[in-house]
Amino acid sequence: MKRTHLPLNGLRVLDAAARHLSFTRAADELAVTPAAVGQQIRALEDLLGVVLFRRTPKGLELTPETEAGLEALRAGFLEFEEAVRAMQAGQSSLSLTIAAPRDITAKWLQPRLASYAENQTDLKFALVAADDALDFTEANLDLALRLAEGPGEHEGVKVGDGSFVTVEAAQGGPEHRIDWPGCPAGSEPSTIRVADAGLAIEAAVNGFGRATVPLLLAQADIDAGRVRCVGEVAPTPFAYWLIAPLPQWRQKKVKSLIEALTS
Repeated sequence: MKRTHLPLNGLRVLDAAARHLSFTRAADELAVTPAAVGQQIRALEDLLGVVLFRRTPKGLELTPETEAGLEALRAGFLEFEEAVRAMQAGQSSLSLTIAAPRDITAKWLQPRLASYAENQTDLKFALVAADDALDFTEANLDLALRLAEGPGEHEGVKVGDGSFVTVEAAQGGPEHRIDWPGCPAGSEPSTIRVADAGLAIEAAVNGFGRATVPLLLAQADIDAGRVRCVGEVAPTPFAYWLIAPLPQWRQKKVKSLIEALTS
C-alpha cells in the first residue's frame, strides 16, 4: 500500500498554533517568524482543502475541521516521539559487533576492549572473524578493523602502521622461517606454517624460528620480553584501520569506542 505524503512541517506548525491559538506564540516556540507560521498554515489549508482557523476580533479560533483531526494529530506526534526514543535507545545500547582478523583480535583488540569495558559492566561485545570483504548490513556490524592501504569506501581512522618486524624467541633460536598467509617472502627454509601472524608469533616464542609479522601485533610480546627483534623494522604502505559506513560511524557507542581505541 502506497503511503500518503505527509506535510510534517505544516502539521507541526498546526499543532503549535492550535495549542497557543496564536501565530506569534507558535512562532516563538518553533523559533521561526509569525509570517513563516502563517505561510505554513496557508499552504496546509491549500493542500487539505479546508480552513483550519477563523480569524476573529478576539483572535484565532479552531474550525470544526481542525478540531476533528487535532486529537489524532497529537497522538501521532506522541507516537513519533516514542519511535525516536526507541531508535535512540537502540543506538545507545551497550552491545557492539566488531569484525577483525583473528590475529589482530587476539594480540591487539581484545586487551583494549577488556580495558575499555572494565568499569562498564553492561557492555557486551560480539567479535566476528573477518579478513577480506565486509558486509556491514548482512553481518549487522558496528565496526571493523583491518589491515589495508586506507579506509576504502567507509569512514575510518588509522590505529597503527603496517610495518613488519622479524622476531624470535627471547633466548634466541634457529634461523628457520615461520610461514603464514600474507607474510613477506624469505630465503630461509620454512619448518612450520601457521594460520596467521598471531600464531606465527607464538611459534617464535616456542622456538620454531623467526616470524616476520606486523609490528603492531608483536609489540606487546616484544615489550613483555617474550620475543626479541631481529634486524630492522620494514615499512609497508599498509596500516590498521578502524572502519564503518557513515550511519554506524555516527553512533554514540561507536564514537566512544573509537576514541578509547585511538587514545
